[in-house]
Formats: sequence, C-alpha cells, structure tokens
Amino acid sequence: MPGQPADIRLPARLESLHPLMGFVSDYAAGLGIPQARIREIELVMEEILVNIFSYAYPDGPGDVWIVCRDEAGKMQIEIADEGVPFNILTRDDPDIEAGVEERGIGGLGIFFVKQLVQDVRYRRQEGRNILTLSVDPTPVSP
Repeated sequence: MPGQPADIRLPARLESLHPLMGFVSDYAAGLGIPQARIREIELVMEEILVNIFSYAYPDGPGDVWIVCRDEAGKMQIEIADEGVPFNILTRDDPDIEAGVEERGIGGLGIFFVKQLVQDVRYRRQEGRNILTLSVDPTPVSP
C-alpha cells in the first residue's frame, strides 16, 4: 500500500547496493515520484551507501538498514548502520570554485547529496549512525 512505511536490512557490502537502491526506487515509484527524480534519489543513495560499505565497518562485517516513509508529501529515507560514528553534516562543503589542485580530496559526494535532498539530518542513537533524508518529489535537475 503506497505511503506505508517499509524497511530493509542487508549486509553492508557492495553486493547489496542494487537491492537497496531498488528498494528505495520502488518505494519512490509507489508514491508516484517522477522517474527523473527517482534517478536523482538513486544517485544520492549510491553515494551514501558506497561510503557506508567502504568506511563504516573497518573491523569486520555489518549491516545497513533503510526505512522509507511518506511524510506530508515528501519521501523520508532513513539510513542506519552500527559502524564508526560519522556525521556527514560536520564536513565543510568543498570550494567548488577552486581548481582541482587547491580543492583537496573528498567532500564532493556529500556536497552533491546536500544539493539533491531538501533536508539532511544526522543523529547517533543506541550505537547507530542514522541519516534521515527528506526528499521533495520534484526533480532538482532540469
């Protein structure tokens, strides 16, 4: 039933990327979100999930949880892991005006996420990183 919360839990491994992204995309499609916006959501999810797979569990395996819900006409996506504490919101945005040599390494993916999502919130609760994205159904890109 569209609008009902849905959740999934899979190992935080690259093999889980497409099933997790498909889960989020299917939920978005069920809400009637346009395909152009779903592609943007997929880009955001890929960035966040690959970072979790790469850095959250340096000492062994772990899981990632995703909960999707419809909140007042916006899709909310909650992504959780029990990995190393990491708040993406504490990272400064890169200087996109600077040349590649001056800019430094990293930060572009997080900047990209912030551009495509209307609201990004982080909390650390009961040993979990919990990132909540609020996504307007209207595509950001023309």
